Amino acid sequence: MVSRHIYIQLVLRILFICLNALVIAFSFFNEQYILCGVMFLILVWQTYYLISYVNQTNRKIAYFFDAIKNEDFTLRFPEKLSMRSLEELNHSLNMLNEMIQDIHLKKQAQEQYYQEILRQADMGVFTINLKGHILYANPTVQNLLNYWPLNHIKQLAQVDLNLYDLFAKLEPFESRVFELGNERGKRLLALKCTSISIENETLLLVIAHDIHKELDEKETDSWVKLIRVLTHEIMNTITPITSISESILNYFRKGDSIVPINEFTDHEIKNTVKGLEVIKEQGKDLMSFVQSYRKFLSVPEPDKEIISANKLLDKVRVLLESQKEDNNVAIEIIIEPQDIELFIDEKQITQVLLNLGKNAMQSLGNNEQGMIRFIAGTNDMGKKIVQVWDNGPGIPIELLDEIFVPFFTTKKTGTGIGLSLSKQIMRLHGGSIGVASRENTLFTLTF
Repeated sequence: MVSRHIYIQLVLRILFICLNALVIAFSFFNEQYILCGVMFLILVWQTYYLISYVNQTNRKIAYFFDAIKNEDFTLRFPEKLSMRSLEELNHSLNMLNEMIQDIHLKKQAQEQYYQEILRQADMGVFTINLKGHILYANPTVQNLLNYWPLNHIKQLAQVDLNLYDLFAKLEPFESRVFELGNERGKRLLALKCTSISIENETLLLVIAHDIHKELDEKETDSWVKLIRVLTHEIMNTITPITSISESILNYFRKGDSIVPINEFTDHEIKNTVKGLEVIKEQGKDLMSFVQSYRKFLSVPEPDKEIISANKLLDKVRVLLESQKEDNNVAIEIIIEPQDIELFIDEKQITQVLLNLGKNAMQSLGNNEQGMIRFIAGTNDMGKKIVQVWDNGPGIPIELLDEIFVPFFTTKKTGTGIGLSLSKQIMRLHGGSIGVASRENTLFTLTF
């Protein structure tokens, strides 16, 4: 509506100017110079008035945009004018100003809401541009580093030189763990970063979290589980030894006196021999258990070299096929891309994959369509992975947190050291091992 009124105003003024110009030309050629002069003055006035009208409209719009640019929403245009087109223009500008002001206020409220969430968060959040300037840092990260205000990553050198070196080389999608020691004690910081783009500027968003408490709780929980398993295994071995020892001792002692040898019966002698044999076997089991524990604690540092995933998995398949008793179990290898290579200790990782493969074969049991699949590739984060999948029954959910505990086992045979040893080997490789189990089971080695 406003644009139509302004359009009509401009068209009418231009038409009057054109008409006036025709009258001037007509009077000039008819030698009516007085009329020509008067009409020329009127033409000058009309031209000036047209320019003034256009400038007035443009000036209002320019003022409006300048005010919006400077976030000044106090500008108001009068809405009661003699000229309807300008009155409607002023009304529309005032309405638009109110709408933009409302959006601006909502945006500010939303920004304050998010900033308050970041301030109250128990993890540090800050953003860094390509020049190392810290554009935002919430109070938590400043408390974690015991330094404020944070404006540039160079300030981290005053906190810890190693921390500054880490941030100077930090790349998007990296995850690091850094131990920070200061007058407040030691803190173990988990750092995760991602790349974001705001107003065509690339920023690095870094999340810092003190995981020392969580690790302490996890460590305590792990010790409780380990002690529970150790106690169970040791008690199972010691209880029959104690019981049999007491029974044999009763043969040799009556009250405070020792029974003479000539009073022993053949039955008592045979029971004594059998009891000693049981004690010997239980002792061997206990020694075997202790040897397993020593084996778990004495995993050597990996002797890494670049190994083709194809070569590694083919070797594991040959070893598994030589040990499997059920020919119905099929072993499949999938590698994508085909030329993927791993920087690993071949012997140790072969041991891990062989253990997972054996576990898979045992879970398949008499499954006539048993399948074990070894998969090598990369995950969404670009890290190299090797997966072991089988179509046997999944691991019960309540046991998923227990299977990596040393000596925990649901089998009738075995020490329960395999998965915990595999986890230890992966930790020494700087990687991890995880499991997902629903209808089937999938173990993932991440390097």
